[in-house]
Amino acid sequence: MCKYALKHSVFFLEAAPSFSFYCPFRAPVKCAMMKGEWKRSVKHVKQPRNPRRLVVKVGTSTLTRETGSLNLQNMEHLARVLADLEGMGYQPVLVSSGAIGIGTKKLRLGERPTELRMKQAAAAVGQCTMMHVKLFAEYNRTVAQILLTGEDVESPVRSEHLHNTFEALLELGVIPVVNENDSVSSAEIETGQCKVLGDNDTLSAIVARLCGAGLLVLFSDIDGLYDADPRTHPDARLIHQVEAITPELRAMAGGAGTWRGTGGMATKLNAAQLCLEAGVDMVIANGARMEALYDIVEGKNVGTRFSARRGA
Repeated sequence: MCKYALKHSVFFLEAAPSFSFYCPFRAPVKCAMMKGEWKRSVKHVKQPRNPRRLVVKVGTSTLTRETGSLNLQNMEHLARVLADLEGMGYQPVLVSSGAIGIGTKKLRLGERPTELRMKQAAAAVGQCTMMHVKLFAEYNRTVAQILLTGEDVESPVRSEHLHNTFEALLELGVIPVVNENDSVSSAEIETGQCKVLGDNDTLSAIVARLCGAGLLVLFSDIDGLYDADPRTHPDARLIHQVEAITPELRAMAGGAGTWRGTGGMATKLNAAQLCLEAGVDMVIANGARMEALYDIVEGKNVGTRFSARRGA
């Protein structure tokens, strides 16, 4: 790390280290996703699988209401279920979305900012709220914040440090809360023309590979993968089991999700591809019922499960 970076490293919360730094003398990150190289850039991010370690990604539409306010009921349910799973011997990692939307509401900006610096300011405020410290403390659980940029996972050395940090936190019974470091990274929140992590579905899949999880759960505002868009096709059927990402499956995926988030089914299929390649199961389920996590970790038929080949 250069002297400038050491002097100007940014930390958002006490006991919540960020592994991201800004150095003006460093060359820009290569835009891997546009050239179809983003999957290869994280090939080295692959660790032995721990079947009792799971990554849970909760989308913006689950954590907030239509007005942009926090959905405190869902947040409380999430904290309770994850705390209970940790008490049952599981090792949960939370990836949460919505920093900009939550920050926008807390700053009373009226509408989501369009200027990059204001988006990043809103993200810095929102990330603090997304730690859910008070909610987890009610169940005697400690959380830690990890903020990532694409450079953190593209570098073998830095990704190894991250893996070791996850290992230490989980050994200590701490629940890591992960998000992209939007305050310094514009990969996702600017134009979308050059993305490294790019969206929190992809981020959560990379985190699952990085920390050696056996399962990734994507909670969204939809029950799973359908053979057609259920919002426009009432007769659409839910697909419960998927073993491979095919062109036909990708054709079923629509565009972005709700106005509050940037994700859609296409990004979830990208995440599933990353998981299957690393031997990680992935489930898409509706975040309206957090208690479904109990059934999901037991392998029951909830949402859509992408089943990885054992030994992958």
